[in-house]
Amino acid sequence: MTSILTLITAHLAAGGRQEVAPEFQPVEDDPDLPRVLLIGDSISIGYTIPVRERLASRANVHRARENCGPTSRGVEKLDEWLGEGNWDVIHFNFGLHDLKIMEDGTHQVPPDEYERNLEEIVTRLKQTGAELIWASTTPVPHPVEGPTRRSEDVILDNEIAEAIMHEHSVTIDNLYEFALPQLDKIQRPNNVHFTPAGSGVLARQVAAAIEAILGSEPD
Repeated sequence: MTSILTLITAHLAAGGRQEVAPEFQPVEDDPDLPRVLLIGDSISIGYTIPVRERLASRANVHRARENCGPTSRGVEKLDEWLGEGNWDVIHFNFGLHDLKIMEDGTHQVPPDEYERNLEEIVTRLKQTGAELIWASTTPVPHPVEGPTRRSEDVILDNEIAEAIMHEHSVTIDNLYEFALPQLDKIQRPNNVHFTPAGSGVLARQVAAAIEAILGSEPD
């Protein structure tokens, strides 16, 4: 099965140039609207465009211009993703790459390291002054194709993340609980990724979480 990442980030060589997928295209800001940044893996790439469409008259919705992968990559590249501009809202997630089981049987990022990395990421994000929204990691079906992932590890990492977010007073967008009862309708069979329609469903939840923050800000 073709992965969602292949579908949405396929680069087409043309005259020595590479065409950038729509999700990664630079956004030209409307100076009268707040700036929103999405950070996350291929799940967030899937809902980027529909979130942008839903908030078209409400916010300039940017995203990190790559698959943000595990927290270890986040620690390394966060300053690059943040850039030099100011952000009003940052909606972010790390999880599915961290809990991936490697050939030696260990996690790509073990839970204790995940906790340390996520603490560092949140601390850095808070320095931006933006309102932060953490998206809990979406469920892993059983069985699952591709890299080995376990549903119990999703629960553990979400518990770790929830504790950090509470400590730092970060809003939680509980995509796990939102997606869980409707996985058979929105998730690809035996796959951590979502159908295009499923990404649109997630986008409604993500956009609503951002809208709630924007709506609470003074005019």
